[in-house]
Amino acid sequence: MLLEQERRDICLVARSLTALPGAAPGRTGTVSVRSGDLVVVTPHGVPLDQLQPADCPVMSLDDRVLEGRRDPAAETTLHMAVHRLAVEHGRDVTAVVDAATADTVAVSAVLPELPPIHHRAASLGGAVAVTPYATYGTGEIADQAVKALKGRDAALLADHGGVALGRGPGHALENLRLLDWLCAAYLRARQLGEPRVLTEDELAQISHRDTYGWAGPDIW
Repeated sequence: MLLEQERRDICLVARSLTALPGAAPGRTGTVSVRSGDLVVVTPHGVPLDQLQPADCPVMSLDDRVLEGRRDPAAETTLHMAVHRLAVEHGRDVTAVVDAATADTVAVSAVLPELPPIHHRAASLGGAVAVTPYATYGTGEIADQAVKALKGRDAALLADHGGVALGRGPGHALENLRLLDWLCAAYLRARQLGEPRVLTEDELAQISHRDTYGWAGPDIW
């Protein structure tokens, strides 16, 4: 079986998506992992918590299905576009995860972007762009996602939810969880008043600080 370990990894991450706070019920969410020029993706029509490795299709970067007993998920078009761009630009991205949670959908339905109100936003690239609305599973939403993810590890898809990238499936899931947490924190802050947003200079200082260990650049 092609990419057997990657298929197992996808099943584990897919099950984790169903446990996200406020996760949409049913089959909402897609996971993909690239190894070289091959991509494994979650299939269409199977609940995420019931996936088996053999269900997951293996595809080439030119969208041909090479193996798998199920058809690819609808958002495969988006995932393949991101993987092709990562290869083209040499980005260290091998996994993509998209999912709908109550908080990511709420923010994506109202705001033009998610402002950075916590230093952890810097690890995703700062402010998180929200794409214009497009029908799921189409080339239009794929194109919009690719634009929103330039220089970023996460984006919000208007009225759909969030998408995150990573160096592997675990890292992509971690970034999606972070995106969901940042959305929740922003929504809670808005209940209290107008949130304080970190500036570009402050985000740059955070990124600089991240290059040091516990002591930081100026403890001495």
